[in-house]
Amino acid sequence: MDIVTLSMWGISLPLMIYSYLKKRGKTKEATHKAKGMMQGMLPDIIAIIFLIGFVLSLLTPATIAETLSKVNPFTGTLFAALIGCVTLIPAFVAFPLVGSLIEGGAHLVPSVAFLTTLTMVGIKTFPLEAKEFGIKFTLLRSLLSFVLALLVAFIMGGLM
Repeated sequence: MDIVTLSMWGISLPLMIYSYLKKRGKTKEATHKAKGMMQGMLPDIIAIIFLIGFVLSLLTPATIAETLSKVNPFTGTLFAALIGCVTLIPAFVAFPLVGSLIEGGAHLVPSVAFLTTLTMVGIKTFPLEAKEFGIKFTLLRSLLSFVLALLVAFIMGGLM
């Protein structure tokens, strides 16, 4: 195990034991709720992982990287950013995916644009967000997030 995983276990386990000793009923209730939430999310997470694995078996990271490197860097970045906007992938899956794209030869700028729009702009979650916060706010937030994601990508490309 890596240091981050060990640290998380080292922090979580003692706090969980402390919580259990302090308020046994509430701790049991919280763990049951967490278990139910995880069971509800698990099929979606597994489906996403299988879907990404299937797509990556057809389109290897090297193929995607080669395709992105053949187009104009600005066009490739814009294309990657747009794909990131409409894709709904959990961050814990997206980071290794982008890492494998970069290892496969993809340029850093489109990869960062994909990753930042993936996490900052949510076309699929737009209706829910608009319902909660209003269309004007959601539209403005999404537009600003898209522009800032492109800015971050180009800054990262200039720094590396």
